[in-house]
Amino acid sequence: MVDARRIYDRCEALARHSEQPDGLTRVFLSSEQRAVDELVLGWMREAGMEARLDAIGNCVGRYEATEPGRACLMLGSHLDTVRDAGKYDGMLGVVTAIECVAELHSTGTRLPFAIEVVGFADEEGVRFGATLLGSRAVAGSFDRAVLDAVDASGVSMRDAMTAFGLDPAHIGDAAHRRPHILAYAELHIEQGPVLESLGLPVGVVTAINGGNRVSIEITGTAGHAGTVPMHLRRDALAAASECVLVIERLTGSAADVVATVGRLVVSPGATNVIPGNVRFTLDVRAPTDDARHAARTAMEAECRAIAQRRGVDIAIVPLWDARTSACDTELQQQFAAAVEAERMRVHRLPSGAGHDGMALIDIAPIGMLFVRCKGGISHNPAEAVDVTDVDAGARVLLRFIRHFQPPDAR
Repeated sequence: MVDARRIYDRCEALARHSEQPDGLTRVFLSSEQRAVDELVLGWMREAGMEARLDAIGNCVGRYEATEPGRACLMLGSHLDTVRDAGKYDGMLGVVTAIECVAELHSTGTRLPFAIEVVGFADEEGVRFGATLLGSRAVAGSFDRAVLDAVDASGVSMRDAMTAFGLDPAHIGDAAHRRPHILAYAELHIEQGPVLESLGLPVGVVTAINGGNRVSIEITGTAGHAGTVPMHLRRDALAAASECVLVIERLTGSAADVVATVGRLVVSPGATNVIPGNVRFTLDVRAPTDDARHAARTAMEAECRAIAQRRGVDIAIVPLWDARTSACDTELQQQFAAAVEAERMRVHRLPSGAGHDGMALIDIAPIGMLFVRCKGGISHNPAEAVDVTDVDAGARVLLRFIRHFQPPDAR
């Protein structure tokens, strides 16, 4: 049986390696990453795997098949964090996968396929502003232009890799080829409140939502708060406020679509001045690309209409567009069968957050299992999981591994 307490304790051990003395922040190519790599590689070896750092700095452990050299089922998640993070986002998936391999090894079990566990060095993109760096390197889609990106201290990714002991010229060596990966599966905390609201410890993920981010700027006329009559104003904030509310209304009428205005900057920002300029962000996500594009189109059209009616100018600039990454239907069914076999109710749900599977889908079918988290809170020091839920997720993942059938074989 898997040891849920050991999984929990190891997540606690990883959380102690942080650039914050009173919180958790661990970024790509940092001294904190090096300390975590040493722990993870050691745990991989204890679990019976051959373990190494690859060319981008991912921790990679391989547990051979009954016949060495066979294609692998890849498991894992990321080891980096956002700033002021929680202890389980990413780390729980890596440590649980290692624990499952340890259980196989303890009973001398080898499978017809190899298992590779990967702790991705950068998923969050905090240091250099580009996400999924570790998994994009594995998928062979790493953009070498990112090597010239610089962090807040002016250090380029190229120089940071060199200082870490890696050679930027050899990033391509981390790439896997499609025939060598049968599938990618990841256990992850839900990062939302759905499972908790249903009273369920785990859920089967249907898709990693696609997303759009746009920047919207509304320009009116700043003026004296006491001298300009209401009907003669071109108030940028009033127009932006109406836009925010119409975005909320449109989102509420579209199933499984979520939209967020997360940042709003008002200028000139004085108590006695009518706002002349407002810039805000819009983030739209959905489990299907058609629904997402339709929602975004409707929101932008309504915002333009509001601006025209109020006599203000509007500029909408796209910032990010990520396609939906659908989880393989056969892998979903295999996870569902494992949940049922562990005497739990199956619930399927999409992931509103991004994950490494968004990169790995280019070279393999992907599947995900969510584990309930307290209050649905994530990317926050209050992020928490219960040991009994960790146990449930680990048992499901182990059963999934034992009975795994490559989707191409169906």
